This record gives sequence, C-alpha cells and structure tokens, in this order.
Amino acid sequence: MARLREILAALSLLLALPAAADEAVFVAGFDDLPLMAVLSELGDAGVIFDTPQGRIVERYASGATDAAAVSRFYGDTLPALGWQASGPLQYEREGERLTITIYPADSAQRLTVRFSLAPS
Repeated sequence: MARLREILAALSLLLALPAAADEAVFVAGFDDLPLMAVLSELGDAGVIFDTPQGRIVERYASGATDAAAVSRFYGDTLPALGWQASGPLQYEREGERLTITIYPADSAQRLTVRFSLAPS
C-alpha cells in the first residue's frame, strides 16, 4: 500500500510539470513507438483493434525525408525500447511483430511510412 502511495505521488508530480517543447510524440495506437520528428501522422488512416491473439495496429505517417533517414532512426531507436530486429525494418518484442514499410516520395517530396503491428 505504501508503494502504491509513492507511485501515485510521483505520478501527481509528473502530471503537474509543464510539457517540454521537445517531448517525444508517439504513433497513435502504440504504447512507445516514437514518431520521427519530420513525420506527421495521416489523420485517421489505419486501424487499431484487439483480437484474441493480440492487438493489430496499422498507422501511416508522411514527411519530407528520405528512406535511409527513416531506416536509420528506427534502427537506432527501437532496440533501445526492447525491440529485436528480425529482418529489414522488422522487429519483434513480447509476442508482437512490428513492420515498417516506406513508400516512395510523392510529387511534393513527402514519403509515406506504414507502421504495422500484429501478433508474431
């Protein structure tokens, strides 16, 4: 019970702090998948739902960057969050597989990135 009070007190302090300007933004539907700073989510594009086998999430983002920068960012970031690389732009953690697909840039030089999570 005392531990619970400590956790609640710490949470209260955290919630009272102002948000940092450079605070990490996460992809909607994911607990801790950071959105690369140059990417913006594409509104409601994608799906989020639970199945008896686990959750399924598909989200899209786009931005003026190149595929190599996206690959490098997630290749550097995801292992620090417990994801293990299982192939090019594929990661696994706790029974889930995350696949990142990068689509070529459009006429406005904005590429699209698809984040797909499914039970492994």
